[in-house]
Amino acid sequence: MGDMRLSDAERQDALDVLEEHVRSGRLDIDEYGTRSAKVTAAKRVSDLVPLFDDLPSPRPSALLNGATAPQVPVMSGEGPLALFLTRSAVPIAIVLAIVVLILSRGRLLIISVALPLVVAMLAGARRRR
Repeated sequence: MGDMRLSDAERQDALDVLEEHVRSGRLDIDEYGTRSAKVTAAKRVSDLVPLFDDLPSPRPSALLNGATAPQVPVMSGEGPLALFLTRSAVPIAIVLAIVVLILSRGRLLIISVALPLVVAMLAGARRRR
């Protein structure tokens, strides 16, 4: 397919994607300024590749359609493994908590109740000073 030239709409889409990464906290304002200047100056799809290599989804449509860079799969929460983990995480945590409680013969229960109380008391003492 070759290295296609970018349209104005594809450049704008890349800028919109960068803005989304700023909103999500993946890029700071300085990084956004540097990368957006490079997007604005980009002539070809390959010029965008290094600007988005270290960022997860969303990706600019030019990179998705151009297939110039290998796409790293992002766990979207829809695959069978993600479905299994989201459905079974709470029961697994409960079973582990019961096992730990039984194996520790209740000693960890005392620690898990006492420790937050001690931390709360210390935090309250610091606030009073």
